[in-house]
Amino acid sequence: MNQRTFFVKTFGCQMNERDSEIMSQTLSMHGYVEGMVMEQADLVILNTCSIRAKAEQKVMSLLGMLRKAKASNKGMQICVAGCVAQQEGEKLLERMPHVDLIIGTQNIYRIGECLEYARKNPGFIAIDLQDNYDIPRFMPDSDLSANKPAEFRKFVTIMQGCNNYCSYCVVPYTRGREVSRKVSDIIDEIKVLIEGGIREITLLGQNVNSYGKTNIVTDNGLPCSFADLLHLVAEIPGLSRLRFTTSNPKDLSDQLMRCFRDIPILCPQFHLPVQAGSDAVLKRMNRKYSVQQYLELVDTLRSYRPEIALSTDIIVGFPGETEEDFQGTMDLLEQVRYHGSFSFKYSDRPGTRSADFDDKVPEDVKTRRLIEFQARQDEISLERNREYLGSTKEIMVESINSDSIKGRTTTNHIVHVDSSGLGDNIRPGDLLMTEIYHAGQHSLKGKINS
Repeated sequence: MNQRTFFVKTFGCQMNERDSEIMSQTLSMHGYVEGMVMEQADLVILNTCSIRAKAEQKVMSLLGMLRKAKASNKGMQICVAGCVAQQEGEKLLERMPHVDLIIGTQNIYRIGECLEYARKNPGFIAIDLQDNYDIPRFMPDSDLSANKPAEFRKFVTIMQGCNNYCSYCVVPYTRGREVSRKVSDIIDEIKVLIEGGIREITLLGQNVNSYGKTNIVTDNGLPCSFADLLHLVAEIPGLSRLRFTTSNPKDLSDQLMRCFRDIPILCPQFHLPVQAGSDAVLKRMNRKYSVQQYLELVDTLRSYRPEIALSTDIIVGFPGETEEDFQGTMDLLEQVRYHGSFSFKYSDRPGTRSADFDDKVPEDVKTRRLIEFQARQDEISLERNREYLGSTKEIMVESINSDSIKGRTTTNHIVHVDSSGLGDNIRPGDLLMTEIYHAGQHSLKGKINS
């Protein structure tokens, strides 16, 4: 009997990427093998994101295409996972009746048994959310290096859900209330990863700053903050680099900021979403901090780690945002001078409070503001990159081709290096010292120190 093949298409954030890995490993344990062509797979999983309307529209378009593929492949199962699945449920099945399984964010560990049930009962929906949810203990493949020799870094989920209820955000409704994993499970998973050749770990959560605040995360019942966890992870032998994402400024403690000073392998790169540079807009967003408080955090971070590279998220055109409010965002950009940012036009998301707000900003105004912000950010990013000219930076090799190496600095900058004369001994995950001689808007160029 031939093994069933599966294909996973992932949309959205790093949390979804990690969830896709978990589903893939679970399927392998149930006898599936990963296929290369989506239309030819016995099982297609779309792991979805509903943070932005555009991502959801892409999923619906792809599901329409898969309807035709399934018509010619009667044995194909189609599964929708992730936040769109969690949010839409029955509505999604009404629009796309050819979908066999809709599985929510807390049920991905059960995907094997859910698929078996859906084979006899197509249209099965598993989207129940529990407030007292315990993240299952789940260990990665024991021999990563044998299966994927190019892998050298991994995401590790440390918590799920969110308790912040920002007025524009669907996460509390699609991933549930905040819950933290046990310290022992996290440490054990990272040890297995390192044994398999992983050298860089990124700890993941919707708001990692609040890790350990809502449930006991140690076996002995003692509290463990996120800063405590960072120190524990950094002590694991064999780990070269440590990162984390994402953080809410309202929960950023001085203890956590000191980690950038006190933990050598914690990369000096921090994504700290601000969303807007206006107190009035921040209040309507329910962000629970002011622009001044945010700027004080930035100053403290830079006092502990002067070379830290900061990035952020920006939403332009939030309901009620005036030209003065938007100018506040532009002023904040000038003050902080982010190394990079992810910026978006506001879009209503079903079920959020802001979807019912009055004073929606016209689409053409949102577009103009986004273009203005991104143009200035591009200029600042180039100016920031030029600050590295002439410096020597450690890069971790990501990929190698016939004439160049692509690596990444601790500050998360991509560096392209001429590989001629370097021999064949360099592998992804290796650390190299490079001298930066060129700065572009989105990457750097370097040469290996002789």
